Amino acid sequence: MARSAAGRVLRDRNAGLYLAAVVVTGFGTSAMWLTAGIWVKSLTGSDSLAALAVFAMWLPSLIGPALGTLADRVRRKPLLIRTNLAMAGLLTVLLAVDSAERIWILFAVLVLYGVSGVVTDAAETALVAHTVDVRLLGDFNGLRMIAAEGMKLLAPLTGAGLYARFGGGAVALLDAASFALAAGVCALLRVSEPARPARTDRRGELAAGIRQVWRSPALRPLVLAGSATMLCAGLSGAAVYALVDDGLGHSPTYAGVLYAAQGAGSIAIGLLAGPLLRRLPERVFSAAGIALFAAAVGVRALPYDAVALVASVAIGVGLPCVLIAAMTALQRETPDAVLGRTTATANSLMMVPNAVALALGAGLIAVLDIRVLLPLIGAAGLLTAALLIMGRWGRPTAAPTDPVPSSSEA
Repeated sequence: MARSAAGRVLRDRNAGLYLAAVVVTGFGTSAMWLTAGIWVKSLTGSDSLAALAVFAMWLPSLIGPALGTLADRVRRKPLLIRTNLAMAGLLTVLLAVDSAERIWILFAVLVLYGVSGVVTDAAETALVAHTVDVRLLGDFNGLRMIAAEGMKLLAPLTGAGLYARFGGGAVALLDAASFALAAGVCALLRVSEPARPARTDRRGELAAGIRQVWRSPALRPLVLAGSATMLCAGLSGAAVYALVDDGLGHSPTYAGVLYAAQGAGSIAIGLLAGPLLRRLPERVFSAAGIALFAAAVGVRALPYDAVALVASVAIGVGLPCVLIAAMTALQRETPDAVLGRTTATANSLMMVPNAVALALGAGLIAVLDIRVLLPLIGAAGLLTAALLIMGRWGRPTAAPTDPVPSSSEA
């Protein structure tokens, strides 16, 4: 059944092209994500600036609701093409970064990189909801997870190798080529979109995505649970190197083995997500995944390699569940006119806690032993799953008082 549904998704022309674009851009982005920090470190010698390189790419998600509005204001296919082409050109500017004095260029490009990521994700999600059979959305989002995680396993090694041999400029050119190729793939999409006239109520349109998430009995609990889960994931991620060093007694490079095991788990759930979502309510699917993730984080406190590896696979299986379910519900429940804004809003609400927790976790591991910290994170995750399955989250405080704008009004 899983193979049949996945095959139907892949045989759909537009769905296949969307997934191809995810693979292409995901490869370049994953390579650049790793290389940016190495590049900054090698030019400046600063660990803090190297960490800020990743933060610069993530920073635009803080204003995700505003950036997502663009995907509701213009036709989405041309937006995808133009954004990808703009990034392909912008990345070539990084060839000028050859000293610490020019590192500001890299940071400026990385911030714009993050902006393009928010915009394209909102536009792509909206187009998928418009063109892919609603019964296959769970399968599509699972396959999208596979594509993204697969690139995270392969691309960083390519990026690191290119950087070591040819420098950061070579990685920038590889990434630019991936964006140019993605623009070509997007140009092949066959979609019919209505014109989207601009509105004058700027404050109202910025809040539309937030209202849609907050008032939806399907979206609100999943997004809130996703926020709490990603907070736990950030805390757990910050403790990985302490786990490898203090808990398992390995060198820091062993973290790559744990991340690879986690990626394998994510690929597995990507194949199973669609069939499971057809059999289980989204809350049950999400709660089960969160509980598995939480239990795995807790048992990683045990100082055994085998336990750590199995737990990493379980984390990879459990963690994406709430994200896949939330995205599927969002595509199914949200009116097209506000789908871009709602996508960006939901992504910001779920991903910002992860970044905040990474910083918070860096401080916590300095004062708490991981044998205490990891079980506490696991307990918080189990509480999140329990609240979700009991329906304690997600009761709208009021019914909508203003209609969602139609596509002609939006």
